[in-house]
Order: sequence, then structure tokens, then C-alpha cells
Amino acid sequence: MAEQETIKEIKDKIYLNYSLDDRDKTIVEKSLESGINFDRIKTILDLIIQIRLDKSSVLGFLAYQHYKVFSDKNEEIYNLLNDEEKQMFADYKTIRDISSLTLSEEIDDIRKMFIIMGQDLRVVIIKLCGIYYDIKTLNLPLNDDEWHFVKQVKEVHVPLCERLGLDSLKQNLADNVVRLSNPDEYKRLLRTVESKKEENEKQLELTRSKLQAILDDLKINGEIICRIKHISSIFNKLHNKNVSIDKIYDILAMRVIVDTVDECYAILGRIHAIYKPMIGRVKDYIANPKPNGYKSLHTTIIVDNQHPLEVQIRTREMHKEAEYGGVCAHWLYKEKKDKKNDFDNRLTWFRQIIENAKNMSNEDFIDTLKSELYNGVIVVQTPKGRVIEFPEGSTVIDFAYAIHTGVGNTCVGAKINGKLKPLTTTLSNGDIVEILTNVHSKGPSRDWLKIVKTSGAKSKIKSFFKSELKDDNVKLGKSMFNQAVQDKGLIPSQLLTDSYTKEIFKRINVDDVDEMYAGIGSGSLSANNVVNRFINLLNIDKKKIAKIENVVHLKRNKEGVLIDGDSGMLVRFAGCCNPIEGDDIVGYISRGKGVAIHRKNCPNLNYLEKERLLSATWQIKENTTFTTNVKVIAEKANNNIAKLTTLLTGLKTIIKGFDAKDVGDNFVCTLILEVKNIDELNSIINSIKNMKNVTNVYRSE
Repeated sequence: MAEQETIKEIKDKIYLNYSLDDRDKTIVEKSLESGINFDRIKTILDLIIQIRLDKSSVLGFLAYQHYKVFSDKNEEIYNLLNDEEKQMFADYKTIRDISSLTLSEEIDDIRKMFIIMGQDLRVVIIKLCGIYYDIKTLNLPLNDDEWHFVKQVKEVHVPLCERLGLDSLKQNLADNVVRLSNPDEYKRLLRTVESKKEENEKQLELTRSKLQAILDDLKINGEIICRIKHISSIFNKLHNKNVSIDKIYDILAMRVIVDTVDECYAILGRIHAIYKPMIGRVKDYIANPKPNGYKSLHTTIIVDNQHPLEVQIRTREMHKEAEYGGVCAHWLYKEKKDKKNDFDNRLTWFRQIIENAKNMSNEDFIDTLKSELYNGVIVVQTPKGRVIEFPEGSTVIDFAYAIHTGVGNTCVGAKINGKLKPLTTTLSNGDIVEILTNVHSKGPSRDWLKIVKTSGAKSKIKSFFKSELKDDNVKLGKSMFNQAVQDKGLIPSQLLTDSYTKEIFKRINVDDVDEMYAGIGSGSLSANNVVNRFINLLNIDKKKIAKIENVVHLKRNKEGVLIDGDSGMLVRFAGCCNPIEGDDIVGYISRGKGVAIHRKNCPNLNYLEKERLLSATWQIKENTTFTTNVKVIAEKANNNIAKLTTLLTGLKTIIKGFDAKDVGDNFVCTLILEVKNIDELNSIINSIKNMKNVTNVYRSE
């Protein structure tokens, strides 16, 4: 019954917000089949409607959601789609649900997302809505892959929404990042905001009535919206500006939305006539928009309760741009345009990222993406008046490569505002820059890669080394590839078979093994990423990878653990429970990190995927030691530490760490000890228990 009610609610929302013909309704009806994730569809649909994406976006999205569950009977729905919707359907398939991806696949997915962004931004926006659902449904504790996902949302998807101007979606994603990353502070801030909710609401209503009186007096048809700042915004200000919550002046805010720019300035003047503005808190983003195109007037005033309140004043067009990032104007209205609008200009940044990404490894791509997403924008000029935008922190070298690859490869210095400056000089807003070149220059230095900020400059520098130093790159790349293979406990001949090289070469866009080595050596390919691709193919074929004994770089088999009878398997001990020889243990296959060994009573096992667990037994080896923690609680006494260390010295126990403090009437000591096995540990614990004044001794995590 509940599922049918949800289906009806979804249909009602679609029919209320979109004009559908019979074909459209058939797609909706057939797509909403029992068995798919209706909670996910409902959440994403609400955001699609809020952002005001068009009908094709909804139909393509619903058809793909049905395909994910019923791929064997989706053909009828697919055949009903028009060409535009079929292309969107294909794009949805290309960028998969991120919650099911490994870290390496996730970075691939982000790269694909940017490629599709240049073709159809609607698909990427719906992808971002799906990411919101994925993070909203996560709860602590998180496994490794979920932590990676939260990190990528923080470092890529939140600033991407900012770049697109999708403010509401950005805030929702950021709130969930704080909820998961800093749960205690999130709850504290939530309680603080809630405790002042009644007082804040009263003040907002009082101020709203005064602002409405201003609108009525000026005969302006406007709308007033009240809001309380998002938790993530408060959190970021507390940490970025290192201030207390009392110093955050825009926890309360109001928006006044009107028809014209003149009305914005008229209202600002009248507000300042009845409320005192805070010095330095009046900002004109209409005359000086933010880099992402945001326009509005901001003023922070002292209201009746003597607390600050921020007022934002903007036109309806500015509000639509701020809330929906220009998506409506770009996609919903398809009339011919004589010139590009702000949103079209903003998309050029994404197209540059896509072009430069062709010669980057996944790691370089994601690092560059993070850098360019986070940085602000400066504007620099050539002597002839050509204006070029750069991310903050860009250098003379970035400028040279933006002019031309040849200029970058031969640059030796610059004149900035008429004064000679070195290549490493950081550019400032408004600089006039002239590049000095020398045709006899030896070309760029590898150190430049550590200096430049733009993806274009990095890509062109790497291309130079790739073409000019190919023989050296092949040698270096082969060495790096072999090292990465050995670190996985394998040998290259296991991976470089004809069937696998053919598939991998196609994926990484090279023709032969030397070109692959050259790419690794030049930095355009990652050795670890390429090796992981080979291993993924082997795993898909369900072939048992024979582990190679006595490989120099694989020394972990000396830890004395057997996994399914193969002592050469790459293993590590989980830091959460620190198993030692004699503990009942179990193995867990973690993505990209081999097998983690846990104690069978480790509480974290409750949150791991059961199908990844393996049986594990100890193989006793001489001279093998383990690190473990022991907590000692005793009554306060002057000589507790001396007695404890004397006892452990007598037992010939190696102390690797020691932390002691008084807690109330107790002496609490945490010992980090090196032991051979569980029997030795139990003997140490029993000896400490027999000491005078000791009340409790136990093994701690």
C-alpha cells in the first residue's frame, strides 16, 4: 500500500509540473514499475522540479531508473523515447550510480561526467541530484569506500555545484558532508540554531513586516523570503575565519526579490534609513558579480533585538540565476540567441577542462579539477588589451601557455606592469603581462609542473616531455609499471598477455606497450591505475591470480598470516582492533588494499560486506612480534609509574609507547607493548593485575 501511495505521489508531481501527451504518460506509467527504488526517484524528482529541468530530462531519467532494475524488459520503454531522450538515456548509463563504484571507477566516472557536461548539462545536474540522495542516506559508521565518496563530494561535487550556481543543491550536499565528517560539531551547531529558533523567527517576522512596509510605500511589487543559514555555512565560517558563532553575522537572512535593478538600489537606501548597516558588510554584487555569475546586493543590519541580520536584494532574474545556475535559461528556453549569456560563458571553463583532461592520468585530472574548482578567478591583460581569466595563484608560466604553446615552451621571463619579473611570479588581478621568450631556450623544466595552476599549462608541459623525451620516458615508465606490479605481489608476464593488452590499450588510448610505458614515464598515465585495470580484467574472468613468492617488494607475507591457505597473499593488520598471534581472526578483502586482518570480535565487522570476508588462520613463525594496547587503571599513588615500568622491565616486555594521567581519583595509563602472541599478553596483564592499587587491566583498541 505504501509503495502504491508513493507511485501516485510521484505521478501527481510529474503531471502537475509538466504538460504530457499520451506517449509521455505511457513512459511514466511503464517506468514506475514495482521493484525500483521509489524513495530515490522521489528525492531526485523533487530536485529536478525545483531546478526546473524540462520534460525530456524527467522521461530519460525515469526510463533509465527502470532499466537499472529491469534491463531485460526495458526495450519497450526505450523504443518510446525520442532521439533527445535516447541520448540522455545513454549518458545516464555512461555515468553510473556513484554509490556502487570503487575509488578508481569513481574518478573515471567524474571524468565522464565532465565530458557529458559539454554535451548535455541536464544529465550531469541529475547525476548531482543522485549524489545528494546517496550521501543523504549514508549513516555512520562508514566503510573505506563510503569515506572516499564523502571526500569526493566535499572536494569535487560541492564546488562543482558552486561553479554551476546550483546554490540550494550545493548547500544540501555540504550539510551532509559536515553531518558525516564532523558529527559532534554538526549536532552542537544544530542544537544552537534550534535553541534560538523561536527568538529568530519572531525577529524575522518583525523585520519582514518593516520591509513589506518599505515595498508598499515605494509601490514596488516584491517578494520577501526569510531563512536561517545552513549548518555547513556556519561550520565553514567558524573554521575558515577562526571565529566564534557570535561573530557570524548572517545566520539570519532575508531576501527581497523585485523586478528591476533600480528597485534593488531604492530598497537598499530605504533599509539603511531605518536600520544601521554594519561597517564593511555592504556588498554590491550587481556592479561586481562573483566569478560564478552571482548578482545581488547584500547588507548586514542591526535589527530590533540588537543582533545582526543579512538582507539580500535581487531581481527575479538574478534570483533564478542564483538558485538554478542559469539552467532554466540555458535549457528550458530554446529560442535562438544572438549572443552568449553569462551561463554560456561559464561553460567554457568546463570545455577547457575536458580538452586538457585527454592527456592526464586520473590522479592528475582529479587534482587539477579540485584546484580549479576551489580557486577564485583573476583577470589579466596582454599589452594589446586582450583579457584572460585565470584561477587565483596562477603564474607567468600559466599566462605564457595561455597565449600559445610555443610561447610557453620558450618563455624565460616577463614584464608585469612594465617591470621585469621571473617566471615564478604569481599574477594579480588587473596585471598587464608581456612574455619574454628565447628561441634557444632548452624548453620547460619538470619543476614547472609544481608551480603552474592551470590544467592547460600542465597538459602542454607534459606533452613536451612526452614527445621530446620519449626514449627516457619508456625506460622510466617500464620501471614504474614493473614496480607497481610487484607491489601487488605479481609479475608483469601475468598481466601483459595479448588478450588483456588489447583491451587495456583501447581503454587508455595507446597503440602498444612502449606508448603505455611512455605515458607512465611522462606522467600522463598513472602506473597504479594502469595495473589496477589489468587486475580488474583478470578478476572479471574469475581467474585465480597465482601469487609469486620471494618477490623483493612483497614482504608482508612475513607477518605470519594464512588466508585460504596461501601465505603469500598481500595482507595488513586492521588498526581498529590490532590482532596478535593467538587471536581468533578473519580476513576482509578491501578495495585496492589487499586483505585486512581483524579480530573476530572486532565491532567494525558488523558494518562490512559479509561476502568479502575470508577465513584466516595463524602460521606460527619465530621472531614475529605484534603491537597491542593495554589500559591500566589504579588508585592514585606517587610511585605508580615507577612500579609499572619496573614490572614490565622484569618481564622483558618492550614498551613502544606510554601515556599516563590522573582522572579524578584514579591513575590511568595506556601502554603500547610489543608481544609475541596472546599468551604473552595475557601473562603481562595478569602480572599487572597483581600489583598493589591496580583496580583494572584490559586490552584496549
